[in-house]
Amino acid sequence: MGLPRCVRLLSVTHGLLSAPRRDLGVHGPEEALPVVRIPRALQRRQEQRQSGRRSSPQPVLARPGPLLVSARRPELSQPARLTLGRWERAPLASRGWKHRRARGDHFSIERDQPLAPALRNRASQDTFANLGLEPRVLDALREAAPEVVSPTTVQLSTIPPLLRGRHVLCAAETGSGKTLSYLLPLFQRLLVQPSLHPGRIPAPRGLVLVPSRELAEQVQAVAQPLGSSLGLQVRELGGGHGMNKIQLQLSKQPPAAVLVATPGALWKALKGRLVSLEQLSFLVLDEADTLLDESFLELVDYILEKSHVAESPADLKDAFNPKAQLVLVGATFPEGAGQLLSKVARPNAVTTITSSRLHCIMPHVRQTFMRLKGVEKVTELVQILKQHDKATRAGPSGAVLVFCNSSTTVNWLGYILDDHKIPHLRLQGQMPAAMRAGIFQGFQKGSQDILLCTDIASRGLDSTRVELVVNYDFPFTLQDYIHRAGRVGRVGSRVPGTVISFVTHPWDVSLVQKIELAARRRRSLPGLESSVREPSPQQA
Repeated sequence: MGLPRCVRLLSVTHGLLSAPRRDLGVHGPEEALPVVRIPRALQRRQEQRQSGRRSSPQPVLARPGPLLVSARRPELSQPARLTLGRWERAPLASRGWKHRRARGDHFSIERDQPLAPALRNRASQDTFANLGLEPRVLDALREAAPEVVSPTTVQLSTIPPLLRGRHVLCAAETGSGKTLSYLLPLFQRLLVQPSLHPGRIPAPRGLVLVPSRELAEQVQAVAQPLGSSLGLQVRELGGGHGMNKIQLQLSKQPPAAVLVATPGALWKALKGRLVSLEQLSFLVLDEADTLLDESFLELVDYILEKSHVAESPADLKDAFNPKAQLVLVGATFPEGAGQLLSKVARPNAVTTITSSRLHCIMPHVRQTFMRLKGVEKVTELVQILKQHDKATRAGPSGAVLVFCNSSTTVNWLGYILDDHKIPHLRLQGQMPAAMRAGIFQGFQKGSQDILLCTDIASRGLDSTRVELVVNYDFPFTLQDYIHRAGRVGRVGSRVPGTVISFVTHPWDVSLVQKIELAARRRRSLPGLESSVREPSPQQA
């Protein structure tokens, strides 16, 4: 019965360590060194440990069923029933897109809901009559917009506090019905408050400030039928004109009860003493996030200084000393929105209304991201537009908006589409005012199905007939992406919306990764979720 195996192993090892150095030379067969064997279980554990360091675990394929994110590589798709936790690491389909080898990759954020958020969670008993609107205003709404039957969720939240005289900051997703949410209370306030004796210069009682002449034309087109039914004149004061044209617009009879203006044109009129804001009872900043940008902020501050904004609802009751009720609406908001309100009104007089889907990816719009080289974008766009033209010939289809980041790109791309015999319209800010006039209205009416444009067409414009948005140039900011994507899937749209984005540069990829991560976690986009704040008492 010999020694145990472990004792023999130790003795052999000890013999090797204690042997003289000369014994470690070359030996004959009869003097061969003993072999030390590693146990098989220990060897397997060591191999598993080494392989774990070299490679990550194999991804698990998405199970069959509806998808929230569909990727070219199926293992990176995400089922619709799955939501990633806030701190859970996400297998992003765009993770390696900054490398040139990623060219040709793509993924899509699929439609997760059939209806727009503004049309969900409404009760059957929700009607405009229940919100406190007068019969005259309801009759005007039925006559001007018979297709509008019941209020959206944003209108349900916004109209009652406005009728109570509160200042309102309304932040809600694009296409949710914000225009009617302030126009209806505006007209009702002008009806119940008597107009004062007109002065020697025009003095509108309601003012809607918008960032572009295209949006001014659109708001005026919505407000004019309502005003006509109520005996109130609505007039538009757009930019791009000299003082003589502005004076002609303001001097028309009957005088305007409501003025829809751009900051630049109104600033000129105020400087030239062509208009007065002393009788103002209602002041709206539409697309306030754009109006509070550096390019407009100085003009907006000047206009607010000339307006007598009420500090509290009690100041609105004196009919012979009119004060303005202030409304700010937008789809995204900068940090300074609350601070601006606190300068002109008491914090307890402001009602902040935010949508549950504010700053989120629209769940009812399919959004596709394609990683391309710059030289491939034209070919891809032409192919998309030709496929859309075939679909239009086969049956009813919507229109297409193609967004570029500069006016130069719009013009250059237009020449290429001309060479391919693809009819289209162009809209960019460098066009003369006379050329820009009516382009978007013609597009809305169906004169052409394709519009090449800059971000001038992404703010507030009604685009219910648009079916497809193509980001030929990826936007510079997440706010711009929200506004562009919001041109489809709007309340009243009859076609499902789709957004296709070409991703070219590394900075494009950084934004795409933030969008994809927010979609997988079903959370708001980073950097925007805290931008709407209640004004604090310390800032009053």
